[in-house]
Amino acid sequence: MGIVYTTSNLLMQSALRIFGDWEVSGRENVPRKGALIVVANHISDIDAGILNASIPRRVEFMAKAELFQKPIISHLSRAYGAFPINENGREFYSINHSLAILNRNGALGIFPEGAKNPTALGEAMLGSAMIAMKSGSPILPVGIIGTESVGNGLRICYPRGTFRVTIGKPFSLVPDARENRRRENVESATDTIMKQIAALLPERYRGVYHNDWKGERSYTSPHKWWTVKLNKLNGPA
Repeated sequence: MGIVYTTSNLLMQSALRIFGDWEVSGRENVPRKGALIVVANHISDIDAGILNASIPRRVEFMAKAELFQKPIISHLSRAYGAFPINENGREFYSINHSLAILNRNGALGIFPEGAKNPTALGEAMLGSAMIAMKSGSPILPVGIIGTESVGNGLRICYPRGTFRVTIGKPFSLVPDARENRRRENVESATDTIMKQIAALLPERYRGVYHNDWKGERSYTSPHKWWTVKLNKLNGPA
């Protein structure tokens, strides 16, 4: 898996056991080989680390572009399996890189919300559904609770709190969705993904994906990027 990845996971696992109350359920649901998209709610900066410590295979994660601005941190982040997601018109690079990971039967990690929502699930971005529909890869939903007590910064090194990671069973989007990638279909597929995550969380964490939610959900995707770039993803699967 690589020295940086393996060492970081061992350190994270040790810290979670020493400072926190950490439990993982559903590890048996993780396919040990083959392409896989891991999706989870996003509460704290520790979420990627706790997911990698919890899932018994290497996962490469989309990460905010700011992590890659300083050479040393960028090098360590990439060695850990992270790659940047941009919101400046270059998102297509991130999707292409994601598809390349899946094409070599790797595991890709995505936080569909894009940003942290410490209290409950917020509206998702469309990238995870687009990648799943284009690649046809199975999706592994994961629910995380308790990491809001860690927050950000150096507290990640000594994570105090009660942490629960629930790994659901893999699922795939309906077959005909790959053949029809109109925006409304991608939004519907995004709903499916987020509701699978919500089902693994206590009700108070489900937010706009709670079964009782009556409002409308809007899905973020830069309009120009969507209309120009989606055509390239609509080629042969």
